Amino acid sequence: MEKVTRFEDLHCWQSARALARKVFVYSKQGELGKDWDTRSQFRRAGLSVMNNIAEGFTRFSDREKIRFLEISTSSGNEVKSMLYLFEDLAFLPQETILELHQDTDKAINQTMGLIRYLYRKGK
Repeated sequence: MEKVTRFEDLHCWQSARALARKVFVYSKQGELGKDWDTRSQFRRAGLSVMNNIAEGFTRFSDREKIRFLEISTSSGNEVKSMLYLFEDLAFLPQETILELHQDTDKAINQTMGLIRYLYRKGK
């Protein structure tokens, strides 16, 4: 396997970037686009998934890297939690919510894979 030298090469960051882009695009639509506070929180959570992976990449110890990756997965779960509310309130179309759930799961699962790798590497 080729050594990763930039956070942009991480598959989890690439997936988180795609998720953040969709969060920003879809948050302009429907009732969500009219609710500034909720839209802002949704965007911050989506952006946090991506940015914490990038920030953790520059840390020197694996323990620090893992901490930022854990924050990223927590932010992903925040996105997912909000999607349930959006479904309950019909803030977004059901197809969009399903798509965002799948994209969030992908980013979380890839990030968890990197966390597991870093744990195993340290043993």
